[in-house]
Amino acid sequence: MSLINTSVKRPVTVWMFMLAIMLFGMVGFTRLAVKLLPDLSYPSVTVRTAYDGAAPVEVEQLISKPIEEAVGVVKGLRKISSISRSGMSDVVLEFEWGTNMDMASLEVREKIDTIELPLDINKPLLLRFNPNLDPIMRLALSVPDATESELKTTRTFAEEELKRRLEALSGVAAVRLSGGLEQEVHILLNQQKLQQLNLNADDIKRRINQENINLSAGKVIQGDKEYLVRTLNQFNSLDELRNVIIYREGQTLIRLSEVADIVDSYKERSDVTRIGDVESIELAIYKEGDANTVSVAKKVQAELANINQESADNQLKVIYNQSEFIQSAVSEVTTAALFGSLLAMLVIYLFLRDIIATLIISISIPFSVIATFNMMYFAEISLNIMSLGGIALAIGLLVDNAIVVLENIDRYKSKGMARLDAAVTGSKEVAGAIFASTLTTLAVFVPLVFVDGIAGALFSDQALTVTFALLASLFVALTAIPMLASRQGFTQLPVEQTTTSIEKPTSKKAKFAYYTKAILGFPFKLILSYLPTLLLNLVIILTRFTSWFFSLFMRPLSAGFNLFYRFIEAIYHRVLRQAMSHKMVTVVIALILTVGAGSLFPRLGVELIPPMNQGEFYVEILLPPGTAVQKTDAVLEQLAFSISDSDNVKHTFSQAGSGGLMTSDTARGGENWGRLQVVLANPDAFTIVANTLRETAKRIPALDAKIEHPELFSFKTPLEIELSGYDLAQLKQSGDQLVSALSQSTRFSDINTSLRDGQPEISIRFDHARLAALDMDAPTVASRIAHRVGGTIASQYTVRDRKVDILVRSELDERNHIEDVNSLIINPNSQYPIPLSAVADVSLQVGPSAINRVSQQRVAIVSANLSYGDLSEAVKEAQQILNQQQFPSSIQARFGGQNEEMEHSFDSLKIALVLAIFLVYLVMASQFESLLHPLLILIAVPMAVGGSVIGLFITGTHLSVVVFIGLIMLAGIVVNNAIVLVDRINQLRKEGHDKDEAISTAAKSRLRPIMMTTLTTTLGLLPMAIGLGDGSEIRAPMAITVIFGLSMSTMLTLLVIPALYGIFDKKRYQVTQTEVAPTLASEGQL
Repeated sequence: MSLINTSVKRPVTVWMFMLAIMLFGMVGFTRLAVKLLPDLSYPSVTVRTAYDGAAPVEVEQLISKPIEEAVGVVKGLRKISSISRSGMSDVVLEFEWGTNMDMASLEVREKIDTIELPLDINKPLLLRFNPNLDPIMRLALSVPDATESELKTTRTFAEEELKRRLEALSGVAAVRLSGGLEQEVHILLNQQKLQQLNLNADDIKRRINQENINLSAGKVIQGDKEYLVRTLNQFNSLDELRNVIIYREGQTLIRLSEVADIVDSYKERSDVTRIGDVESIELAIYKEGDANTVSVAKKVQAELANINQESADNQLKVIYNQSEFIQSAVSEVTTAALFGSLLAMLVIYLFLRDIIATLIISISIPFSVIATFNMMYFAEISLNIMSLGGIALAIGLLVDNAIVVLENIDRYKSKGMARLDAAVTGSKEVAGAIFASTLTTLAVFVPLVFVDGIAGALFSDQALTVTFALLASLFVALTAIPMLASRQGFTQLPVEQTTTSIEKPTSKKAKFAYYTKAILGFPFKLILSYLPTLLLNLVIILTRFTSWFFSLFMRPLSAGFNLFYRFIEAIYHRVLRQAMSHKMVTVVIALILTVGAGSLFPRLGVELIPPMNQGEFYVEILLPPGTAVQKTDAVLEQLAFSISDSDNVKHTFSQAGSGGLMTSDTARGGENWGRLQVVLANPDAFTIVANTLRETAKRIPALDAKIEHPELFSFKTPLEIELSGYDLAQLKQSGDQLVSALSQSTRFSDINTSLRDGQPEISIRFDHARLAALDMDAPTVASRIAHRVGGTIASQYTVRDRKVDILVRSELDERNHIEDVNSLIINPNSQYPIPLSAVADVSLQVGPSAINRVSQQRVAIVSANLSYGDLSEAVKEAQQILNQQQFPSSIQARFGGQNEEMEHSFDSLKIALVLAIFLVYLVMASQFESLLHPLLILIAVPMAVGGSVIGLFITGTHLSVVVFIGLIMLAGIVVNNAIVLVDRINQLRKEGHDKDEAISTAAKSRLRPIMMTTLTTTLGLLPMAIGLGDGSEIRAPMAITVIFGLSMSTMLTLLVIPALYGIFDKKRYQVTQTEVAPTLASEGQL
């Protein structure tokens, strides 16, 4: 290979090239975005349509069904579902992974435009769900024992000062406020006084609009000056509003204050937020889609410090900061990678007992990692727990190629070959093997990028980072390692002898010039020549001293390890002889062990993604429809109080009502909904605190509560059962029956059904014949009812550059009871007043809170969390319970939720595993020019799977998407040792050795490098497998899978591959002459 020759002959070029790559890599690292997860573009679109005043059944029939039918033919559509609530329709379209969502959204919009929807609805909106819409920070502004006036003042301060300052920060997309009291002016009309003056609410509204106006009246030119003329009549105070003339009769002027009370009040509350038991204002910080979460959070915290310093009375407190978990997770991955690197270097030193050789091999780690950052920058991959997890996984693999190359170079050095020749010859001899082994590892990631489902979206970054790192390590193994090995020991290069000498000047003028030049040039020589030489010598001396001291310090450990290795080596030689003498028995024993390990597979738990412990969780509550937000707030206070004295709880934050939420989640809506966020002082105390809250919730009547963790992956509830049918009554009865049955099992908790009783409503049905007889129409009467009960916004007035709504409606005592609606006067200016009850039937009704549809069928979704166990066992038990239920024949049941996604992802991963093994076989067949040898090597894959199953069973780790990807990685890793072994056997046979002799010799000579590569990989992954730190729940299962699988595969490979080779290989080799014919006696030497 010319690359190896060039690297050995031109070391400076190699150094410069490596330094350039590292420099660009470090620059790229500083510019990488830092995120929690890769950019997930979930292929879904929500069509949201508002239809004010419509009941769920009307919304379903008039909006949801027509939209479903129209968009059901959009290309790439995987699933369609909808939820029809009072006044709102949401049709959710889920597309196949990889769908061009811009084109899909455009096609959906085109289909919607062809639908004829009711004229009085709002235009449907298309919402693209994006995880970046989750707030990255939550701030709370609290005022203890605040009065209504203080809550209004605090809310105003948050809107006018805090919101503006925070939204001005770079990277902040929006700041959403919730809680507190929002200022609003109420004009409470006295209907009796209005009737006396023959006025109604429309007259009042019209007069306010006429008086509250600023107009431009043109301009006046006087001389050379131009003046604008403006009429300034907008209200600047409540007194101006009170003095508005609404009626005039002769000299009598009736002002607004004489027929109404004008109150500086607040809007009807839709949410209440608290920190502990103190009412507060929440500020949710949303970042721009491409902004760096950590960078934005730092800017917000810096501005937060300035705000708190400027305003001592209003203190902002951070109650949630996503960047803290991100930084902690990134730090933990970095720490795991660092410790893994140190353990790998320790293993290398114990084998080589040479600090210089150890450093030569270890140079692969920093160079490959920094080069990976460079490629991540150009590939637009962010720093997240998945990409950094890929780098940590690759740490143990990075030195494998360097170990094989350096081991072979040292073998030739030990035979007396010159360093330069040994570097070239030794590197060339194993170049093909390490190239093939690297390709086999990389080949398994090719199908992984195309995996469907959430698995492919999450782990594509990890696959690419591992690929980048291994390619960089291959480059180091074929360039830097031969170059450094050829100069191992810091031997000085020969210095060319110069044939010219500098003659001293003789004339005075020449002497002056000579000495002047020497004096002036001395500083430059000092900086450019003497100091670098001195520093280089100091580095050499320091390195040699460090090597001597480290060797002295490690001598006992090194000696002990050497004795241990010699013991293992002796045992292996004896066992190998027995294995070669009884080849078929060896293969059968290995097969029995593999099958026995595989028998544990059904006993493993199964889950989609391991849950991540972030040290906090939520309690979502749902009270009966129609519950006021104040009642919801009181229930949340009761729950928070039950854990307020616990040392395991750091603080709590509650939100009653969903008025301040910015989300496309249709399940979170209404004043009867609430959420209690619990931040734990001890993350391991989740079960204790959660059980306390569950016990408290059971004592509160008509309360549905469920425990949830922050959704990093936006997955659905673990267990979901969809009951489909048409009849809503049967669906509700079947759903309630299934909830009751599941409640009998201790495995399930937080059991809920989507089909509930809705908001109680006062239904008004007009008698159109009576209305016509009275010369009235339904729209006019409905408008007057709205004025009296709900009120209407008449206008706005300006306070300090802020608009405040002016609401006109009846006094409270005229709309405080259901009977007041019956007695509403529908013709206020007539001689004979007519109550509403004379022309309409007023009744109380309760309908469904929402109607869910999946695949254009009505469904009742029964959901539950798991108290213990894994998802597969839960599905089995739920299936047994489901089989015992007797539902009407029109009701069909199926499982959804995480189980549906898990089955889809696992099916896709199974195909990827088969494809990965096939690609590995293709690479090896091309390398060996043989169809048999790759088949022999692939025997290592099932043995590795057996080892992984044993490791998962021992550690109690469930089978998940993460474990499955670890198994796919194993398919490319475990064959590397077998490739090196078989490649060496073939080399020896080409040199003329007998088959059995070549097998034994190659196995003995490759024991050392195989053990080195295996130990560096397994110990490099050990910090990840231990599972400490944030985000470790995702990384540990994969590390456990690789460690146990590789360990068992290596042990069996060293015995089974030689036996299989001896049984099946019948090929004859033509003897070739090599530059240095290795002798059998030296094959085992390093």
